[in-house]
Amino acid sequence: MRADQREGTPPGNREPRTPARAEERFVALREGDWLALSDLLERKRSLHQLRASEISHVGRLYRSVCTDAMRARASGFSRELISYLDGLAGQAHNALYGARPYPIGTIVRLLTHGFPAMVREQRWPMLISTLLFTLPLVFGLVMSLEDSSFASAVLTREMLQQMVDNYADAHHGRAPTLNAFMTAHYIENNVSIAFRCFATGIFFTIGSVFFLIYNGLAIGTVMGGVISAGHGRNILTFVCGHGAFELTAIVISGAAGLRMGWSLVETHGRSRLRSLQAQGHAIATLIGGAAIMLLTAAFIEGFWSPSAVPDPVKWGVAGGLWFGVLAYFVFAGRSDRWAS
Repeated sequence: MRADQREGTPPGNREPRTPARAEERFVALREGDWLALSDLLERKRSLHQLRASEISHVGRLYRSVCTDAMRARASGFSRELISYLDGLAGQAHNALYGARPYPIGTIVRLLTHGFPAMVREQRWPMLISTLLFTLPLVFGLVMSLEDSSFASAVLTREMLQQMVDNYADAHHGRAPTLNAFMTAHYIENNVSIAFRCFATGIFFTIGSVFFLIYNGLAIGTVMGGVISAGHGRNILTFVCGHGAFELTAIVISGAAGLRMGWSLVETHGRSRLRSLQAQGHAIATLIGGAAIMLLTAAFIEGFWSPSAVPDPVKWGVAGGLWFGVLAYFVFAGRSDRWAS
């Protein structure tokens, strides 16, 4: 292959075609910018990491290439040159405006610093969400244990009976394929609960308040109803492992919904849209962390909770998980070295 046919060389710099004088002059005049843009795209694939002045320079080169492509098409230049310019413009467009990759380092920083730090920062929404969820849960549990008719008033008889039947027997393991299927089901179920607790907060916090109370009451009532039916050991052994992640994530999702809804109530003199935008980072951080916790909970619930591992081992692991989650939110992310 000749040197003038190497990859990245503008096609107009190759053997001239007749008549091609105008195209030759056009290429000679403009190829410097094309090669400069091609070189920048090759060396700097993550343009968001460049300085503002460099990004501006890339943008100028991109616009000039777009103009050159239109001029080449209008002048009837060779199809090879037009394809080259179209391809270069497309690469530049994707680099400038395409979705940025979500590097693993961003997730690491979220989990090691951003998420736990934000949970502590949003202490008032977290406290309110915790009370709105746990107090109805305890109330539903106690009332279901004291009055068998209470569970039927909160849940349908069919739903309650189904839950009792599910925990009538202790779990002694199940097929791996069924574990995978149930994990997908748990992901869908957990996300739907957390999503309602979060997204309905847009109605000035009212939706989040309702779904936190409702889900807390429903979970407590189910537990009380199953325990009253004589299967308390089974249900408590099953939920103890994944509960640390699942229940905490629901509370955090509710806190994000409360934060979102309250920003529309107390705007500090800004428009509601501006006020909501000002809370965007906090809300996204809480929801991102809660989503990871829900995925973790689903995998534990799908593979560990129904396993044939002896009950005492499950209780010991559950205790460690609850302690670990608590310690994580108390201590993680306090070092500034993770903030950069």
